[in-house]
Amino acid sequence: MKPSAITALTSLLFLSAVASSDEHRRRENFLRCLNTFTGGGEASPISHAVYTPTNSSFNSILQFSINNLRFASKSTPKPAAIIAPDHESQVPAVVRCARQSELQIRTRSGGHDAEGRSYVSQVPFVVLDLINLSEIEVEVEEKTAWVGAGSTIGGLYYAIAARSRKLGFPAGICSSVGVGGHLSGGGYGCMLRKYGLAADNVVGARMVDVNGDILERGKGMSEDVFWAIRGGTAASFGVLLAWKVQLVDVPEKVVAFSISRTSEQNATQLIHRWQYIAPKIDHNLFLLTVISRDHSKQDAIRASFLAIFLGGVDRLLMLMNENYPELGLVREDCTEMSWIQSTVVSASWFGYPKGPLEVLRNRRGRAIPYFKSQTDYIQEPISEKGLNRIWRTLYEQEGAGAVIVLIPYGGRMDEISESSIPFPHRAGNLYSLSPMVFWGEEEDHYSHRYIEWIRRFHRTMTPYASKSPRVTYFNDRDLDLGVNNDEGDTSYDQASVWGFKYFKNNFDRLVRAKTIVDPENFFREEQSIPSLREDV
Repeated sequence: MKPSAITALTSLLFLSAVASSDEHRRRENFLRCLNTFTGGGEASPISHAVYTPTNSSFNSILQFSINNLRFASKSTPKPAAIIAPDHESQVPAVVRCARQSELQIRTRSGGHDAEGRSYVSQVPFVVLDLINLSEIEVEVEEKTAWVGAGSTIGGLYYAIAARSRKLGFPAGICSSVGVGGHLSGGGYGCMLRKYGLAADNVVGARMVDVNGDILERGKGMSEDVFWAIRGGTAASFGVLLAWKVQLVDVPEKVVAFSISRTSEQNATQLIHRWQYIAPKIDHNLFLLTVISRDHSKQDAIRASFLAIFLGGVDRLLMLMNENYPELGLVREDCTEMSWIQSTVVSASWFGYPKGPLEVLRNRRGRAIPYFKSQTDYIQEPISEKGLNRIWRTLYEQEGAGAVIVLIPYGGRMDEISESSIPFPHRAGNLYSLSPMVFWGEEEDHYSHRYIEWIRRFHRTMTPYASKSPRVTYFNDRDLDLGVNNDEGDTSYDQASVWGFKYFKNNFDRLVRAKTIVDPENFFREEQSIPSLREDV
C-alpha cells in the first residue's frame, strides 16, 4: 500500500473513532439527563421506556414501525436511543435532555414517512416513538375526538365506529399510517372531495415546544403555530402529542366498486375521459385510478377504477350512466356497506387484508416493501398521446412492479382557500399523479436502478405537471427536491428551493411562525421549516 493511501486510511479510521466517541458521549449525557430529570407535576419516570443499542429489544423496536425497507439496511444510520413514552408528561424531559446533549430528535408515529425521516438522520439523534400515545376519546354529541399522535388512521376509524355508525373522519386510505404525521402534512382519502383534508378538520392540538412546555390551542399555543402544524409539518415546530378533530356525518350505507380494464379494453381512452369526469362529478363520489403494467401483453397497461360513494347504489348508477357511461358500471359491480366497512375495503386496494373490522387496528397490516414514490399535480387533462408516452416508462424493466395512482380533486377542495392551512393544492388541480416503484430484497443491490427509473419518470412528466413552481405533496416527500444543511444554519433561499414546491406562498408564513416558536432551529431535519434570525 502506498504511503498516501496508508495516511488516508489512518485519517479515516481516526475520524470514525472520533465520531463514534462523540456519539457515545452525547448518548451518555442524554441518558444521565433522563435519569435525573424529575419534571415535576404529573411527570413520571421514563427510564423503562428508553432503549439503547445494548438492549436486546432495540432492533425489533426500531424495525417495527419501519414501512420502507430502503431504510432498514445495516448501513442506515441508527439512533443513539429510542424513547417510547407511555404518557405525555414524559415527553418534555426527552426534548430538554436532547437539547442539552446536542442530539436531534426524530419523532415517529406510524413510520410511513416516504423518505424515512421519522427514524433516520445523518447526525447524532434519538427516535421519539409515540406508539404508546394512542388514546382516542370520541365525543359523539360534540362530534369531536381527541386522538393521540401515536394512533393510526385505522385505529381512529375503529374508535369512531365503536361509538357511532353515523360519524366518520376524512383521513387516508392506508390504515396503518400514523395520525401524528398524516394530519401534520395534510392527509387525504376517500372523503377528500366531500370534506377536504384531514388537516382541514382539525380544531385543536397539544404539542411540546422547544422549551419542553406542553402547549394547547388556546393555552399557550399561538394561532400562527396552530395554523402551521396543520399541513406544514408539525415536527418542525415541536413534538405533536394529540389532535382534536371534527368528525363528519356519514350515511347509513355507502357503495364501493372496483373495475379493471386493460389496453385491449380501451384503458387509455377511459383514463383520458376520467380526467374530465372524476374531479367534476358529484362531491360524494371518490373515483381513483391505479395504473400498472399488464403482464399478460407486451407494451400494455391495466387500469383499476376504484370508488367509494357516500350514498345508495341507485343514485350512483344514475350518476355514472349520465357522466361516465364508457366505464360500463352495472349493479353487479357495486357493493353496499357501512362507512366503516368501506375503510377496510379501500385499504385492501393498497395491499391491506380484508376481514373483520379489527384489521383496522393492526399496525402492520401488509407486507413492507422497498420503494420510492413521488407526486405531481395535474392542472390540465393529458392527451391520449401524452398518456401513451407516460406508459412507456412502465414498459421498462424497472417499471415491472411500479404503479401510478391518480387521486381526483375538485369538490370541497375547490372551495377552501390556499392559505386556510399551509397545504396549498386546492382549486385548479384536477388530480394528483403519484408513481411508486417497488423492488424486492433480492434486487436491493440494484436499488439505484429503481430510483433512477422514478427520476426518469419525473422528467417524462415535466410537460404535463404543474409549473412555476412544479408543486408536490409534503406527505409524499422527496429529498430529490433539495435538503437543508445537516448542521449549521440553512438559508431561506436554500430552503425555499424545496419549500415553495410543497407549500407555495405559505412557505413564508411557515418560516415566520418557526422563527418565533423555535428561533435556534432545534427541531430540524432534511426538509424541516428553517428558522431565520432576520425577517423574511
